[in-house]
Amino acid sequence: MLKKYPFYLKSTVVLFGLILLTYALFHLADTLIPLAFSVMLAILLNPLTNFLVKKGHFPHVVSISVAVLVAMLILIGIGLLLVMEVRGFSDQLPIFQKKLAEMGSKAQAFMQQHLGMDRNQQQQYLHEGKTALKPLLAATASSALGGFAGFVLLPIYTFLFLFYKALLLNFLYEVFAEENESSVRKILTETKSAIQQYMFGLLLEAIIVATLNSVALLILGVKYAVLLGVMGALLNVIPFIGGILAVLIPVVIATLTQSGIHTQVAICIAYAIIQFTDNHFLIPYVVSSKVKINALVSIIIVFLGGSLWGVSGMFLSIPFTGVLKIIFDRVPDLKPWGKLLGTEVPTQHKGQFRQISRRIGKSLSGKKN
Repeated sequence: MLKKYPFYLKSTVVLFGLILLTYALFHLADTLIPLAFSVMLAILLNPLTNFLVKKGHFPHVVSISVAVLVAMLILIGIGLLLVMEVRGFSDQLPIFQKKLAEMGSKAQAFMQQHLGMDRNQQQQYLHEGKTALKPLLAATASSALGGFAGFVLLPIYTFLFLFYKALLLNFLYEVFAEENESSVRKILTETKSAIQQYMFGLLLEAIIVATLNSVALLILGVKYAVLLGVMGALLNVIPFIGGILAVLIPVVIATLTQSGIHTQVAICIAYAIIQFTDNHFLIPYVVSSKVKINALVSIIIVFLGGSLWGVSGMFLSIPFTGVLKIIFDRVPDLKPWGKLLGTEVPTQHKGQFRQISRRIGKSLSGKKN
């Protein structure tokens, strides 16, 4: 017979465990971030590896090597394309700085004339803003350096995860009791399939959104269209905030490089159409109609990921929350957590339902009497 512990004791143990987990995740970020990206990449490459083994009759090691090499070549190709765009952008920095100075001078004159804010006060606010941004810029630079170091380890970790896949799965089987082996096998099989479909859907969605963004910006004549389009697709992973930044950045570039506001308005319209297409067609049909995270959880988890692992945490938070929801939905004891993460909102809560049931029961018993 299982001993039942009081709620305050169980909640204290759970809270203490979460604090220890958060502490470990924060202090081991440099090690765990490359591992997290490697797990995602290994999940995406697993179908290709299986195809090369079964259809191509390649040895297991060769199949994994080919799959990892293909992925690395694609990532390097995208990186080189973006570097070329960034190089062209950096060449125009003096012009942008001059244009920004002109716009800043006009903004200062407007604020002094219409808001009664003198230039000394404005300079003070700007200085305070720059001081507040310094830690954020330092954290971003550190994250970028860590990301470069992690990129070197990414193919190694990915290769090892694919090579030791059977060992890792056997470990999960052996952790549980033998009488639960069939249930564990079913859950792992369903979860693996759902995670692969979900991750592949996310990748395909990002490629489509990046293409649509780039094509729209090229048609509108915005400079650095490919760079801005890919940035918009990456920012699209971050709910709400990412969508605003994805529109704001090309609008700012268009303002610096072109005159008038026609292009800026056209960018907002084009991105609104792309966002509508993404939300109503790509996410439901390409990503997965079964894996949806509600807005409240999305915002909270993105900010928590940013606080924990910086920019990398913001990008990793949504995919890993989606993976957790897939697991929660398939484990009976964890289904309430899966519902909490999902988008289905019940019309009434359990308490209301029970009250209505009691009233109906009382009315029926009164009629019988």
